[in-house]
Order: sequence, then structure tokens, then C-alpha cells
Amino acid sequence: MRFRLWLQAAFAVAALSFPVSSWSQFQSPTDEELKMTAEPKAPGAAAIYLYREETVDDNLHFHSFYARIKVLTEKGKELATVHLPSTGAKFAITDVKARTIHSDGTVIPLDVKPADLVEYKGTELQIKKMGFTLPSVEVGSILEYRWELRYNDKYLSAPQWEVQQHYFVRKAHYSFLPFKYLNRVVNGRGDAASKLLYSTTLPAGVTVNHEGSGKFTLDVSDVAPVPDEEYMPPVGSFMEHVQFYYSEYFTKEDFWKHEDERWSKEADHFSIETETLKSAVATIVAPTDSEDVKAHKIYDAVMALENTDYTRRKSQTEMSELRLKKAKDAEEVWIRKSGSRNEIALLFMAMARIAGLKAHAMTVCNRNRRIFDPYYLSFSQFQDDLVLVTIDGKDVTLDPGVKFAPFGELSWRHQQVTSLRQTENGTEIGATPASSYKDATTVRAGDLTIAEDGGVKGTLRITMSGPAALQWRQMALQNDTDEVAKRYNEQLRGMVPDGVDAELDHFLGLDDYHTMLMAVVKISGKMGTETGKRVFLPGEFFESHARHPFVAEDKRVTAVDMEYADSVRDEVTYHLPESFSVESAPSDTSIPLPGHAAFELKSVANQKDVTVERSFIRGFALLGAKDYSALRDFYQKVASADQQQLVLKVAPTISGN
Repeated sequence: MRFRLWLQAAFAVAALSFPVSSWSQFQSPTDEELKMTAEPKAPGAAAIYLYREETVDDNLHFHSFYARIKVLTEKGKELATVHLPSTGAKFAITDVKARTIHSDGTVIPLDVKPADLVEYKGTELQIKKMGFTLPSVEVGSILEYRWELRYNDKYLSAPQWEVQQHYFVRKAHYSFLPFKYLNRVVNGRGDAASKLLYSTTLPAGVTVNHEGSGKFTLDVSDVAPVPDEEYMPPVGSFMEHVQFYYSEYFTKEDFWKHEDERWSKEADHFSIETETLKSAVATIVAPTDSEDVKAHKIYDAVMALENTDYTRRKSQTEMSELRLKKAKDAEEVWIRKSGSRNEIALLFMAMARIAGLKAHAMTVCNRNRRIFDPYYLSFSQFQDDLVLVTIDGKDVTLDPGVKFAPFGELSWRHQQVTSLRQTENGTEIGATPASSYKDATTVRAGDLTIAEDGGVKGTLRITMSGPAALQWRQMALQNDTDEVAKRYNEQLRGMVPDGVDAELDHFLGLDDYHTMLMAVVKISGKMGTETGKRVFLPGEFFESHARHPFVAEDKRVTAVDMEYADSVRDEVTYHLPESFSVESAPSDTSIPLPGHAAFELKSVANQKDVTVERSFIRGFALLGAKDYSALRDFYQKVASADQQQLVLKVAPTISGN
């Protein structure tokens, strides 16, 4: 299940008093459950849910959860660690019970108090989660646990039922009793939210039941696990689920019309022109600057500010100590020289308007989190703000809230996603464009000297633009130099052949997003295999033991999401000893995937050295499952081409008289 404890609006209600509900007892396992070693309906499953239950009562202000799991393999033991949602002043874990049952019926209980729960670090959003681990788990064990979440009587928390899990579910039951006094419900802005709505993604024939008592229930069985495939879109966009929420709207037309207008007004209010901002803009741009120069100068000025989404947000305590509150407008962001990604984006818009540029706010879905659903009436689907600027009559979409994003380039998370933008006549829904593979290039050049004993020494120069460069620049904001070098060296180990040591010497342009980023790498070690009078070297230095995607998967259920289009070009020169000659080199190879990708490999050999060049262009980020067969065939051919070898012949030693 997923708790949206960080929702943009909480729901205030009149305080009520209800008796505390009682828990049902644990269920006794059946002989079949104790003895089972596999699930015929989920061949090869590492574990299955025998039963799951979620009960929510917004009148009693609690969520309760129950699960019974059968562990079938070693991997299935990972379910022994149970993650709970983070809690705060409004929410609290009030009861946890758990036990492990071995296949012989032995019961090992775990009694854990909320104060004993272990804290786990969550996702990239840095959400902290709580959890516990069941004891003495073995293959064949049954894991059983239940817990309860209670929340402040002044708040409501409509559930999201994650029907589909990462493991097969035999049976599950869901129940939700909404708040009875809907006329008392208001959202965080104080507006009436007296309508209960829900959106679903469920298989054909499976429906939510609305009982006469007002309770909503759902019973499911034999639920297939969430697909586990390489390069999937955000799992939350297609997994089976039911999302309840209280709303002030009945129709999506009313919701999007009014909420779009509200968002636009708030963006304009935050970006209001002030004397402080006018003075700042006057020091940044000159009246004689062109529109393009003005946009670039202002972009550089706001990009220089501290972006707290890439460093660290100040806690409420720190804000209080500094006597700071959340920035109420763009002026405060400029004065503090610090702000969140969205605050900095709107600051850029405010300053661009002051400079005389036509600038409009745009908000987008984050492609790494979800795909837009117009029937889910929640503005939280739009997470990140961009700015649309008109320069010399042409609209240019900018991403100033993404630290180190070059001017005119969008983070891949903001490409090919649904957008909402301001226009001269209101707002409109649209979509952001995809980037070209030319905007994300990596050039890997190597100059290597081969010794007679098979040793290798030399230097690699790896030049990056686009998302690859952005990744390392943003990482350097949050980690020291040694940690960044350590992580880059770990990536290098997946590139170079076995026996070769690759170590980062230094970066060039790490803190300058206007330039390409270059990594200078020192190479040493031994490569190749000696057999009699021949030495076999990897023909393609960087891909000799790389794991090519899709080769192992013959079928595909979900679309392919490779984040962004890109191109990678390799050029490696081997300098050979005098006693070596080239017997064979990788053959020239051309592999097309019309309309989507292309691969080229060629080699040039002479008496003293061999140069192998490889070009891989992938012109797409997203591809439908229907095109998977052709995509897999392409990658299989590429994998075969990358396994070609460079064969060197060792000249015989001439002995004297």
C-alpha cells in the first residue's frame, strides 16, 4: 500500500469520539499452507501472499493492515522486512503484531512496540520509513503480521489500495468506511470538499462494491504480480489499484477548469514584480541586450542560487532559528539566494517578465513517478514547474529549477510528459517534447599501449553532455570529491574488460554546465588471453563484457522506457609491441533498427596500432511493447558484434649461433 501522508491538502473535520476497534486474531495455517513448496498459478514465485486485508474507517480515524505470506525460496525471505509509512504529529503507528510459522508448525512471535521500530531511508524524495523484521525466517515459513495506523481526529485519510503487489496474491479483501458527515469536510485551503470520489485501474470484471451502509469493499483473488521487466515506465501508472479522495468537484471538466485557473493565479502571485526584483534585473541585463542574451543572463543568475532540492532543505527547527518562513514570493527567494526547484523556476519567470520578455508558467508531471491520468482529480499529478519564454518570436521551454540543466535542455523526467501551461487566453493542456539523441552524447576515447606480456597502460577520456553529465554534476553537490570518484570508478568497472583497472584521475567542467563534462581515466592491468603464438584481446574495449538489455527477455508486457534518447561513440587505439602483428580485427558491421536506432563498428589496423570505432545511436526514449520483438533482435545482433575479438600474432623469436 502507499500512504500519501505528504498530500497537498489535509481534511479538517469536527472532532468526534468513537470506541477503539478490536483486532481479529491471527489465522491458523492450514496443512496445505504449511506443506506447500510452490504455487501452480505463479510458477517460480519466490513467495506469495496467501491473504491480504486492509480496513479503513475515516470515522474512527484508523487504517489497519494484515498479511499472511508463504516463503518459497531464499529470495522470498526479503519479505521478512516490513516497511511502514513515515509518521508525524498527525499520524501514529499504534499496534504491531507479527510472527513466523515454520513448516513444522513452530511459532516464533515478534512483539514490537512503535518505539522499537527501525527507521529506513526511503526513495529519492528522502522519505523516511519505519519498519521491522520478522524472526527466524526460513524457506517454507509463513510470515504473518498486522499493524494499525491512527491519525488525528481533525483529519481524514482516504486510502489508496495497491491491489497488485510485487508477489502473487491468492486472496485479498479491502474495506473503506468514509466519513459520514461529508458536509463538514474542507480541504487545506478551507474550501468545501464534500464529495467522495475514487479512480481505479482494475482488470475486466473486477469492481468496487458500494454497500448500503456506505462502506466500499473489494475482494480479489489470484492477482498476478506487478511485471518485473527492464526499463519499465513508473509502476504506479499501470499497476492495479483503487484511489479514494474527498473533493469539491464531481466532474473532471469542473475540476481541471477551476484548479488550472487557481494554479495560474498562484504562479502569477508568487512571481509578482517588486522594486527589489526590478533593481536586481537592472544589474543583470542591459537595455540593449537582445532577448536571447537577456534570457541567458537571467537563467545563469538564478542557476547560481542554492537549489535546496539538490542540497538540503532546512528543517522547520532551522527555519524557526533563522526566523524564516516558507518563501511567499519570488523576491524572498532572491533575497535568501536559496529556494526549491519550483521557487527558483518561478523566480526566473518573474525576472524574465521584468526584463521585458514574454514568459509563462508551465507545470508538468514527473515521468519518473507517474503518467498523467485526467480522471484522477488531483493536482498533485503535476509536480515540477518549468517556464515557457518567447525569444525572437519562438517559444523556448526552460528548466531553471533543475540544477545545472543547460539553457534550453529539459531534464529527461520532464520530456514527453503532460504539461499545463499559461497562455494569453488562460491555460491549456499539452505535452513537452522529446530531446534528440544529439543532446545526450557520450564520447569514449582510449589511447592504450599493449606490452609483450599482455599488460596494458593508457588513458581514457570520456566526454559527456546531457543527462549523463547532469547526473555527475548534481551528485557532486551532495557528496565530497572522494565519494563522487568512488561512484564513478564503480561505473567504470562495468565498462572495462576483465583484468583491467580503471581509476578516475580527474573531472574537467564538473561545476560548469555550459561545457561538456570530461572524465580523465588512467588504465592499467592486463587484458587478453595468450594461446600459443596468439594473443586474443577484446575487440570492443568498453562493451566486451557489458550486459546488453533485452537479450534475456523473449517477451514483453509493458512499454519500454529508456529515459532519454542518446548516442555513444567509442574510439580506442591499441599501440602494439614490435613483435606483434594483427592476424584479424573486428569486421566492419552495420546494424539498423529503422526509425529507432543504428549501430556501426569498424576497425583499422596497420603494423604498429589498431583503432576500433563503435557508434551506437538510440533515437527513442519510449517504445511500445508491440515493437519489442524488433528491438530485442537488434540488441541481440549488437551483443554479438560487441563480442568480436582482436587477434594478435606473436612473431617467433630468432635465436643466434
